[in-house]
Amino acid sequence: MTFEDKLRAGRFVITAEVTPPVSVVRGDLLAKALPLKGLVDAVNVTDGAGARPHLGAMTAAAMLVEQGIEPVLQITCRDRNRIALQSDLISAAASGIRNLLILRGDNPDLGDQPDAKGVFDLHPRELMETARMLRDRGELPPGRKVSGRAQFFIGAADNPIDPPPGWSPDSLQAKIDAGAQFAQTQFCMDAGVVRRYLARLAERGLAGRLFMLIGIAPLRSARSARWMRDKLFGTVMPEAVIARMEQASDPADEGRRICLEMIEELSQISGVAGVHIMAPGNDSVIPEIAAAARQKVPRVQ
Repeated sequence: MTFEDKLRAGRFVITAEVTPPVSVVRGDLLAKALPLKGLVDAVNVTDGAGARPHLGAMTAAAMLVEQGIEPVLQITCRDRNRIALQSDLISAAASGIRNLLILRGDNPDLGDQPDAKGVFDLHPRELMETARMLRDRGELPPGRKVSGRAQFFIGAADNPIDPPPGWSPDSLQAKIDAGAQFAQTQFCMDAGVVRRYLARLAERGLAGRLFMLIGIAPLRSARSARWMRDKLFGTVMPEAVIARMEQASDPADEGRRICLEMIEELSQISGVAGVHIMAPGNDSVIPEIAAAARQKVPRVQ
């Protein structure tokens, strides 16, 4: 079963994120990705995360396909114009890459080369529409025919919030209308917020319109939890979680325990299709979390 097949069958999926290394050695990427094989349902490869260069996401995703690991190719609109992005979509399909997570991309001034120029020729919704057109009609926007068939499963980013009165999910609605079929969210370490957010989506008629995967993290320390809350836009990090990390004799072990508890609780919430585990700089812990989740969460099987 593909990642998409599992979602459509009602399985609770687990995805994980890998940042390709700053390396020309193939084994350096595989050292990060191969321990996830068989434990997660798909592996995201980032595209210039943090506005910093690394092994290209397209090459990294193709390498994972070769290894029997289903990738989620992240494509940002920051670095390439529509001609290059359309070529990337064709290249992804030719490489056996099905899953796309289409993003805006971090601003260049956030990276290590702040004088770099952002392109932003297309908005993510426009690129989603292009991917959908290529998949469904075998065409590029000018009407130019593309040989073969692209079997894309199109994803978007989302940020769960505790919705205030009157709030409406207009941005997510627009992404769904553009072709998004699944969403992976920013870190949300509060199951209560997830419940209330999904309830509001249901009230606005979005229940069942896409598969929602909630972003979670195996925290390493209270300090890192605070940094995520304060510095990573859209992160939901409750004070109760930070307090647990502060009081723990082994914060990293407590962080793993919290992460696993989150997976178990989220698996019981209607409308949550899975979790997306992100552990920047701490990739080695993800296989342990995924293996434990497969023992504890029936819907993962």
